[in-house]
Amino acid sequence: MKFYLDTAHVPHIQEGMRLGLVDGITTNPTLLSKETGDPREIVRQICKIVEGPVSAEVISLEAAAMVREGLEWSKVASNVVVKIPMTLPGLEAIRTLHGQGIPTNCTLIFTPVQALMAAKAGASYVSPFVGRLDDIQAPGMELVEQICTIFQNYEIETEVIVASVRHPLHVVDAARIGADICTVPWNVLQGLSKHPLTDQGIERFLADWEKVKNR
Repeated sequence: MKFYLDTAHVPHIQEGMRLGLVDGITTNPTLLSKETGDPREIVRQICKIVEGPVSAEVISLEAAAMVREGLEWSKVASNVVVKIPMTLPGLEAIRTLHGQGIPTNCTLIFTPVQALMAAKAGASYVSPFVGRLDDIQAPGMELVEQICTIFQNYEIETEVIVASVRHPLHVVDAARIGADICTVPWNVLQGLSKHPLTDQGIERFLADWEKVKNR
């Protein structure tokens, strides 16, 4: 399973790349609004750091306007993926951009049928939001499992990006289900490496080594 970092914060992206853990990036208007500078320049900088896909989202709601925005985003860098919300105009825009060879990521997926529709429209990726479903007492990871099963049944090539990830267990469940990608915020990526028994083990080894040195 590939790891994408869900952020527009360049220092975190650079550190993730140094660790060899980042296969791609997902951004959205909220994440870009937290950074200083022109959003297009921020995405351009990210694309220079990361060779993998970098999702940049449109903000228009009408199909033609989404297409125009998507075409502009695609000019920023060759690895930009245009992120488009799951609506009927969004599906129309995905179809149009797909016809022009521009990769798209259909976001805000909350049902398996929405994912199937996006794939049929030509989306390169679909992004089911597991955390937001969990927030309303709905099983988010069950949605991912349903989407993966449907895509496997029909050999659909659209990749599944597990999004709105809140904790390491979401990542484990995504990997067990067989999702293609999990996109995580920086704090979750850091948390994946941690376990209290690892910390205790290191402390024990160091304490024992001090005994050896003091003999």
